[in-house]
Amino acid sequence: MTTLTQDYKITWEKLPDDYKLPDDPVDNINQPALAAALTESLQLAGKISANTLTTTNYGICATLNNKMVIKAPDWAFIAKINVSREEVTRSYTPQLQGDIPVIVMEFISDTQETEYSIKATYPPGKWFFYERILKVPNYIIFEPDSGSLEMYRLTTEQYILQEPDENQRYWIAEINLYLGVSQGTRENRTGKWLRWWDEQGNLLPWGIELAEQERQRTEQERQRAERLAAQLRAAGIEPED
Repeated sequence: MTTLTQDYKITWEKLPDDYKLPDDPVDNINQPALAAALTESLQLAGKISANTLTTTNYGICATLNNKMVIKAPDWAFIAKINVSREEVTRSYTPQLQGDIPVIVMEFISDTQETEYSIKATYPPGKWFFYERILKVPNYIIFEPDSGSLEMYRLTTEQYILQEPDENQRYWIAEINLYLGVSQGTRENRTGKWLRWWDEQGNLLPWGIELAEQERQRTEQERQRAERLAAQLRAAGIEPED
């Protein structure tokens, strides 16, 4: 499949097996934790199907004028791939191997602001690549320290900054969820986290939160049992074990 945009002829080709991928570390120790938290709550809520792909610092490819371009967003959500997961172990090529990503996210961790790069010449900047090449419908930029969240929606072929609702959340129609920021503690990090809410405004919990809810429920049941036993003993009845 071939598409023309700007001065580029875009083709969707599989990454060659001998292509050497960059082996750079992630920019910040918090980035993997932020990404894992997003994926985990979706999994627990049943929002990730067998064909869904969520990625963290993982190469998404397109070929521009016969030159391979690979960008690795800090987190991405691909609703459906049409190949086996073994075929996308190293990288993913939209159109060829499945859907265009529904969401790409970048967690700002430096002062270079490469997340905003509209550089159109080869190799193109991230913004240009997501907006004009991949045409990802939702581009999100998050600054973990301050909790600043920007959501851009692809409208008439360009990203438009969105305004949050009264709860400071953003509706993402493709997955029927709201995205917002909440204070929390997870993986020894206390700070601002990206969180999901459903249509009714219910927070999609992390595993640790579900475990705490279960612990509290068990404790409440134990306390009720103890109160009932005490009442029975007060009435001269020995409770059964």
